[in-house]
Amino acid sequence: MINRWFSLEGKVALVTGSYRGLGYSIAEALAMAGARTYINGRDAAGVDQSASGLRDRGLDVRGAVFDVTDEESVDAAIREIEESADSVDILVNNAGIQRRSLLVDMPVADFDAVVRTNLYSAFIVAKAVVPAMQARRGGKIINICSLMSYLARRTTGNYAAAKGGLEMLTKSMAAEWAGDDIQVNGIAPGYFATEMTRPLADDAVLNEWICGRTPAGRWGRPEELQATAVFLASTASSFINGQVVIVDGGLSAVI
Repeated sequence: MINRWFSLEGKVALVTGSYRGLGYSIAEALAMAGARTYINGRDAAGVDQSASGLRDRGLDVRGAVFDVTDEESVDAAIREIEESADSVDILVNNAGIQRRSLLVDMPVADFDAVVRTNLYSAFIVAKAVVPAMQARRGGKIINICSLMSYLARRTTGNYAAAKGGLEMLTKSMAAEWAGDDIQVNGIAPGYFATEMTRPLADDAVLNEWICGRTPAGRWGRPEELQATAVFLASTASSFINGQVVIVDGGLSAVI
């Protein structure tokens, strides 16, 4: 019974922005749980390398190269996936970028790029996959939020605005689609060691602050998001909707 609750056998998953970093780790986990998993990114070579590496381990992984901020590109890619795989049962909206500066110095283009990639893309991709989920009455959407869905830091105003919006978009999606047996939830990681956070880890002062501020005393490891993602993608979470699970080593629980 336990294995059946968490198995993703026979399911098709798409993870955006997933040829590296946290997205890659989540895609790996969904594939290990039995789902045919599509890795996404704009870098065709990077997508192919990551997908090939997982296939070499016997996992059913394929590549899907498209720009998550381009509605026409997204719609074409989803049609292609649905024609070859029948459906997208699990969507993980993970694609994200960061461009740091004080708000007063931030170019509008940098604010726009971060909001488009971290927030708009979740709306665009979900809008493309949901009609088929509604037609078959079932699906899972996981939006990768952030501690900055709730908390702010200097130089990350664009990112916090986008991730705060994503938390409310998650709730709005659940409000509209729960009646179709579609569960929409989020994961809010704390500080995890990835390529995107490398500049923070390399800053000795900031690294010391993060480790000291986090009760666990360290950065999170990408694989520590895997079980949470599988849980939210599986039937084990069939009555959980509109929630965001914080995975942060306790950072948001203390003052």
